[in-house]
Amino acid sequence: MLNRLRVFRERGWQEIDAATYAQIWQRFGGSVPTHPLVVEQLADLAGIPVRYLGWRVENEWQAAIPAWGRHLALAKAVLKQRGQKGLFDLGNAEIILPVASEARIPLRHRARYLSALHTQNIVTASIQSEQLALARAPEDFSGKFRYNQRRERRLAEEAGGEIRWAGDFSPAEFAALYLDLFQRRWGFAATGKTHMAEVFTRLQPLLSGAALFINGAPVAVQVLYRAESPGWLSVEYINGGVDPQSRNFSPGSVLSYANTQAAWEAARALKKPLRYSFGRADRDYKMLWCHASPVLQT
Repeated sequence: MLNRLRVFRERGWQEIDAATYAQIWQRFGGSVPTHPLVVEQLADLAGIPVRYLGWRVENEWQAAIPAWGRHLALAKAVLKQRGQKGLFDLGNAEIILPVASEARIPLRHRARYLSALHTQNIVTASIQSEQLALARAPEDFSGKFRYNQRRERRLAEEAGGEIRWAGDFSPAEFAALYLDLFQRRWGFAATGKTHMAEVFTRLQPLLSGAALFINGAPVAVQVLYRAESPGWLSVEYINGGVDPQSRNFSPGSVLSYANTQAAWEAARALKKPLRYSFGRADRDYKMLWCHASPVLQT
């Protein structure tokens, strides 16, 4: 019975290897949770083999997916079923699969938060009720908003503040910084605490984000991953932490401004659109920085 279900689910798809998947991803692009390095490393951490599938038309690959059974690889549902809930944290990331823009592909695997970019080329996808929060372009903010952000950063700097980037730290150092500030902010441990340093090490080429220090002491941090595709730059804001004693400096706002500005500058230097996701559009603070984007599911 299970084999028959797999045959139906994979009808029209062909099994491929990881190298071929990576080649298709590099050709058509994707996002952080479908990046070949992310899939390979986090699946290895979980100990769950990935089944890579490709869609070919007239001897040309048009799409590829990484799968865990009936789900896309790295799905939270699979980790939960295997007793590995919270093994790692990718938030509620925007899923962009490597699919040719002109292709029309039936996807029968379960996927949530599929990008609106797939509205035309994944024919089995439908709009879901939740939306994603994607960062607004700098020019979409009012002059007053931009002035206030610059002012908050200046006040933090005058109080001894300094922004340091993820690349200034080893993965273990950045993990320790994040875990400490998350615990201080929320009073409980961050998702994936046990393996956080290992995950940051495995994904170091994509690890991004920044931390704010006041007089040498860390007061806020934001963890991001960044993946460049041929047609866009994908950035996922995973989570952050803030020392509650430092709220007078608006540290979260200071870092959101610094991180989004840096991402827009990088994207425009590459002459590519930016898809900077804050995850689900479910918090008022996110909508200060973002617009709500429709999201699909299969």
